[in-house]
Amino acid sequence: MARFGRVLTAMVTPFDDDGELAIDVAVDLAKWLVEQGNEGLVVCGTTGEAPTLSIDEKLQLFEAVVNAVTVPVIAGTTGSNTRHDIGLTEEAGHLGVAGILGVCPYYNRPSQAGIETHFRAIAASTDLPIVLYDIPVRTGRKISSGTIVRLAADVPNIVALKDAAGNPGATAAVKAASPADFEVYSGDDSMTLPLLAIGAVGAIGVATHWCAPDQVAMFDAWEREDVVAARRINARQLESYEFETSDDAPNPVPSKAMLRTLGHHVGECRSPMGPTPHGLEHAARGVYERLVAARG
Repeated sequence: MARFGRVLTAMVTPFDDDGELAIDVAVDLAKWLVEQGNEGLVVCGTTGEAPTLSIDEKLQLFEAVVNAVTVPVIAGTTGSNTRHDIGLTEEAGHLGVAGILGVCPYYNRPSQAGIETHFRAIAASTDLPIVLYDIPVRTGRKISSGTIVRLAADVPNIVALKDAAGNPGATAAVKAASPADFEVYSGDDSMTLPLLAIGAVGAIGVATHWCAPDQVAMFDAWEREDVVAARRINARQLESYEFETSDDAPNPVPSKAMLRTLGHHVGECRSPMGPTPHGLEHAARGVYERLVAARG
């Protein structure tokens, strides 16, 4: 059994028409995502526009979502400032979150020694389990396999990896060299099925905002060793994976467009992520209609 559940969504952060935090909408969205089959939620990750949120806004979101749902809530408390991240992690720990998402420090491009020191310091500041987040396309730095394995072996509360590095072979080597209870979660929807083949236990997704029933079905098929069914279910989600981000509409712009078409008043993204390209909501409707039709 995956510690945080098999299907988790990295939740968007709703804003009102003035760009202010819409807590009531976040609460309703969190509940709906769980109703759709999500077994956990990540709040204030990249999809949640964490770099645009104040500390107070993040804490409001952590508290509100934790109190709204019964599934594990993982808090995105880290960035590129170790002292700041320790402080926010400590505050999140008082609000009942189930774990911490620790993204590789971005922009300042630390060495592997710096990355390792950063995560060891954050882990030492909390008893909460930590999920390392490796997404070099955004951070500009890969957490090396050696760094991941050392942290997994040496730091008791570094318990998992959210893998968005796009190299299942390297992840397989990390999994083989890490403690048996160190978990891997797919951090790239298009790589979830390949990562299941090397021992991943779950996915922290984006298209899972609207594909959660399909993801649950895919995991169920995989667990009963029906690979053909898992491939078929994955295939009907491929258009959603492609839709969730692009150069013209990077994540989370498409997810918010999709959610608006489904009746969730999540608003636009804060600058610099917007604006929504013309026609994106129309495209979202088509993607969703074809997904539902493919479910049969």
